[in-house]
Amino acid sequence: MKQNTTIAVAMSGGVDSSAAAAILAREGDGSVDSRPSVVGLTLQLWDQTRLAGKHGIPDTPKAGRCCSLDDVYDARRVAEQLEIPYYVVNQEERFERDVVRPFVDEYLAGRTPIPCSLCNNHIKFDQLLKTARSIGADRIATGHYAVNEYDSARGRWILKRPADQAKDQTYFLFGLTQEQLARTLFPLGHMTKPEVRGAARRHGLALAEKPDSQEICFVPGGDYKQFITAYLEEQGDASLETSGELVAANGEVIGQHTGIHNFTVGQRKGLGVASAAPLYVLNIDPASHRVTVGADAELATPTVRARQLNWVSIAELTGPKRVRVKIRHRHEPAWATLEPAGTDEVLATFDEPQRAVTPGQAAVFYDGDEVVGGGWIV
Repeated sequence: MKQNTTIAVAMSGGVDSSAAAAILAREGDGSVDSRPSVVGLTLQLWDQTRLAGKHGIPDTPKAGRCCSLDDVYDARRVAEQLEIPYYVVNQEERFERDVVRPFVDEYLAGRTPIPCSLCNNHIKFDQLLKTARSIGADRIATGHYAVNEYDSARGRWILKRPADQAKDQTYFLFGLTQEQLARTLFPLGHMTKPEVRGAARRHGLALAEKPDSQEICFVPGGDYKQFITAYLEEQGDASLETSGELVAANGEVIGQHTGIHNFTVGQRKGLGVASAAPLYVLNIDPASHRVTVGADAELATPTVRARQLNWVSIAELTGPKRVRVKIRHRHEPAWATLEPAGTDEVLATFDEPQRAVTPGQAAVFYDGDEVVGGGWIV
């Protein structure tokens, strides 16, 4: 299939997306066709000053954080240097509806959300593609560390782990559909981070040494609890009550807490109860608002169940399959047997029990470097 020769690059103002834009604009996309035209797009997602000064949130947003106004300026400067058209697209309303509000609601329901995956699924690889098409581009490119290849034997686009596995972002990309993968380029997939910074220097980008942002882009102070409190107050939901009991694994009440959104499975610090031995959050019950705590050994779980599935390297799961399962971003994928468990649901049984299987996180399934698919942990 002949592709449109115009590529829209998602430019966040960081070194990765800027290097991706420079590589495509000045070196091409690796095809035998003529060098593509490149257009820069920045998504305006959240007003960093919106909740400033409320409930401990800093009055001034932290410099250099992802999606800040400074990042927009940096992206624009890179586009000007590369002499490519550049547009800022306002997606604040959609971002709040599909990312921010679900983030808050998930915590209030006793789950631990992944806003980056929600943003990828609903904003970056959905709205961005639509915007790209509206300006005449049929493909998009991002600075994610992942590899995207077409397998003609299977007739499917395959998402793979990148060369720099320390920067692997496939965990956050499991929700991409075949249509989205067919229209997406990951120029950094075969590069290491030092090589990416080298490319940025080679193309004369002033932000080649800019630090990476590690925080949630819409949580200005890095404290999600402060953000949830301030956001609920702004929305008129400040009276929402999720306080309850802290209980031991045997059901004994050992304390009280002020809200289930203050906890996540596996958490140790900030439990508000004294104990001779370290205690960890084992379970959060949204119905009773009970938070169960116990010893580290009690966090071990033999299975994980996931739903709302998206399959990448296969069309569907028809029977048991050996995979490695990743249950959070920094988790080393663990061997398991994956089986269908009803409509749009699977059960993975680990070879060895895994620590802190957390509802609301993603379970992503790997076969070697390939992403088989993934879903949301229940």
